[in-house]
Amino acid sequence: MKNEKLYDLIIIGAGAAGLTASIYASRYKVRHLVLGKVSGGLTLEAHKVENYPGYKSISGMELMQKFQEHAKSLGAKIEQDEIVNIERKNKDFGITTSQDKKYQTKTLILALGTKRRKLNIPGEKELLGKGVSYCAVCDAIFYKDKIVAVIGGSNAAAMSALVLVEHAKQVYIIYRREKLRAEPVMVDKVETNPKIEIIYSTNVLEAKGKNKLEEIVLDREYKGSKKLKLDGIFVEIGSTPAISLTRKLGVEVDQENCIKVDTYQATNVPGVFAAGDITSGLAKLRQIVTAAAEGAVAATSVYEYLKTK
Repeated sequence: MKNEKLYDLIIIGAGAAGLTASIYASRYKVRHLVLGKVSGGLTLEAHKVENYPGYKSISGMELMQKFQEHAKSLGAKIEQDEIVNIERKNKDFGITTSQDKKYQTKTLILALGTKRRKLNIPGEKELLGKGVSYCAVCDAIFYKDKIVAVIGGSNAAAMSALVLVEHAKQVYIIYRREKLRAEPVMVDKVETNPKIEIIYSTNVLEAKGKNKLEEIVLDREYKGSKKLKLDGIFVEIGSTPAISLTRKLGVEVDQENCIKVDTYQATNVPGVFAAGDITSGLAKLRQIVTAAAEGAVAATSVYEYLKTK
């Protein structure tokens, strides 16, 4: 077991919020560490980002690489590791990782982001990696000339469909409502693509197949049948805040399990701040630009907090 290291700040999460917080912490000369299971977070899965200022179009992976390069250029220490425990330790906070490393810090910024929602239907878990996927950018290449479906109606669902049409011969979007909730520009792109067909007001009840996905069962008939033959489904029904690690700290959350923060990104626990998709802030817009903004505010608040101590 390695010796504990004391920091002024530990940022948990290495996505847009966490890396931006690191950039600002470095500028304030706050001695800090960034810990994240995956550097870049869910943004890495974005095929194209076309709403981040300064870039007309850039892949999520490339944008996060630029965030990371910027943070490192200012001296940031970023470690890829999974946090298994966070606890109050006297006046400070103790962190334990999956590699049995232990750290101690005066303050925390929780930038843990979100985890993907599951359909929770029969066959989903059993066929994961065998036709069920949660990342079109990661797996689209395996569905060349295949028939696939995207479940959901958000921007992420529309983007996934547009990624998949570059490989698959037919893409369905299956959505439980009567109208997609994606941005109008995204809706126009999917509606005018001849390889994409949208099935509205429909839910998926089951994924079926022996060794791989063969078909799905719908809750209403589509072209005379409640079964749809498919080679793959891509689940894009949103995400939930990854708050499991924070429960022992007593951090307050709202009815959607988002961490409650004030305008300074402070939680109800002194010394604990939060930023990004995990919070209740900025109207829960959950965009890269708002995550970065919250990260900047949180780091500034940590700097001011440490000055008073």
